Amino acid sequence: MDIKLKLVGYCRVSTDNQKEEGTVEIQENALKEFSCDNNYELVKIFKDEGVSGGLEDRPKLAEMFSFLEKEKEIDGILIYRLDRLARDLYIQEHLIKKLEQLNKKLISTKEKDLASDDPMRKAFRQFMGIVSELEKAFITMRLSSGRINKAKKGGYAGGGVALGYRVKDKELYRNETEMEIVKKIFILRFLEKIGIREIARRLNKLEISSPKGGGWYPSTVKYILDNPIYRGELVYKTQRVTRKELALIQ
Repeated sequence: MDIKLKLVGYCRVSTDNQKEEGTVEIQENALKEFSCDNNYELVKIFKDEGVSGGLEDRPKLAEMFSFLEKEKEIDGILIYRLDRLARDLYIQEHLIKKLEQLNKKLISTKEKDLASDDPMRKAFRQFMGIVSELEKAFITMRLSSGRINKAKKGGYAGGGVALGYRVKDKELYRNETEMEIVKKIFILRFLEKIGIREIARRLNKLEISSPKGGGWYPSTVKYILDNPIYRGELVYKTQRVTRKELALIQ
């Protein structure tokens, strides 16, 4: 039997929990089974794991489009469901339009004739996009509410970890090795009255790594000096809670 279409697959999971539960494998198996049932040739599968539905930080999606531009014999892409391509309605339509420009089909295992120009199919696709957007907004609302509630109780609500601290079991603790660097910065600034540019220069001369692993800049030094966490204050959005055991300055 002749192969009808030559396709690439795309899978996406948006959280580490989904990745642990094997959701990406479920999608991958569904694509393979669908291809077999419909006599499609699935050439390659691109998988973005633990990424959002936006266009930021989607390396495999970008790689897939580069692949499609080079491999002219590929007829289109196969997805598990439209919201795996993107939840946002605008992004969905943008990506579908990009595929149309490349003369590639979009096929879903769950939604028939997804990229059709038929007004009813397009309206359905847009409606499904709106449903996904609302679901994403609801999830975001619940996550934000949970983090704010945790912050109110003085817990670690997520985000970047300041130099001198570490996260264990979703809780914040002092990292005494890194805290020595922070102490040095405060001593140089407030006891020895050294300017922030000179502090950055000295840290670089001592080859001490900055919080991001690179060189020190005056702005980096100023950020540390102004960070309320070293005074024992945890700040998350509008919440400010005192945690004296985390303080450098008593």
